[in-house]
Amino acid sequence: MTEPHTKQKITIFDVAHEAGVSKSTVSLVLTDSDKTSDKTKHKVLAAIDKLGYVYNRDAASLRSKRSKIVGVLINDLTNPYSAQLAVGLERHLHQLGMLPMLINSDENYQRQKDTVRTLREYNVAAIIMCPAPGTETNWVDQLISSGLPVINIMREVPYSNAPTVLPDNQKGSHQATNHLINQGLKNIAFLGGTEDISDFHERLNGFHTAIKQANIDAGQCPVIQAPTNRQGGREGMNRLLEHHPQLQGVVCFSDVIAYGAIESLKTSQISVGDQIKIIGFDDLADSSLMSPALTTVRIDADEIGKRTCQVLSEILQGTQPPVRTLVDVNLKVRASG
Repeated sequence: MTEPHTKQKITIFDVAHEAGVSKSTVSLVLTDSDKTSDKTKHKVLAAIDKLGYVYNRDAASLRSKRSKIVGVLINDLTNPYSAQLAVGLERHLHQLGMLPMLINSDENYQRQKDTVRTLREYNVAAIIMCPAPGTETNWVDQLISSGLPVINIMREVPYSNAPTVLPDNQKGSHQATNHLINQGLKNIAFLGGTEDISDFHERLNGFHTAIKQANIDAGQCPVIQAPTNRQGGREGMNRLLEHHPQLQGVVCFSDVIAYGAIESLKTSQISVGDQIKIIGFDDLADSSLMSPALTTVRIDADEIGKRTCQVLSEILQGTQPPVRTLVDVNLKVRASG
């Protein structure tokens, strides 16, 4: 009987022999060093493909103390904007030669801490996160002091040392509120978000600033906190209709909140855009397809990803990045507002 053939494991020495280069040259190519020519890289990569060599990055990361993996913690992947944001981050991380490990923290601080603890065991290169409500400054600063780069996106952890990449929330809600005021509206509400997240306060500040500048009595401009989902939008709008019958327009914390608010108005047979104007915040793909199409503040998720990766690149190169990076927003005027 013929003995079964045992496939011998391909080593870095086999790759070097096939490519006609030294082992150290192969190592330089595998670690993306800029010390080899393009011609040499092509020879080594061709040899790797031919032989089927698999680079053990886990072992390499233990030697170098840094992997190519970036932990990306998104607060709520059921939110469509979070999915857009994750795609933008993935694209730009790939261009940096990094591999994102995407995790849903589910707005849970303890889950966020447990996840980061596990990611550190894998020697991740950095953590990019949208901080869960209640994230403590000391916890973030301890991570950074240990040598782990941390970048916050979309939300801030007050007074932490982590660089933060944010949309210009105050400008966005200020523009949205001014748009309603310029149409002659004075009974305007702010709907959605909760006080334990930083972007709620920023968007609310933009709303209040516009109201104050227009000399409108803040007492006739209610603020309704609500979870950042459709149900929060529905229930919040129902409260507004019950307690503020003179309501003319609503600036919503997010598009998803606006979707729920519009559903509530339609159930009450109130014409959106005519009787009550609605403005969202995000500009999700579905927002322009609604009936009526949603007026909203656009946040470019790809630009957030690009700027975040610029900050990461600066950190990995030993450069001090800006503490706060603001990404511009703009108002998309459509039929609802």
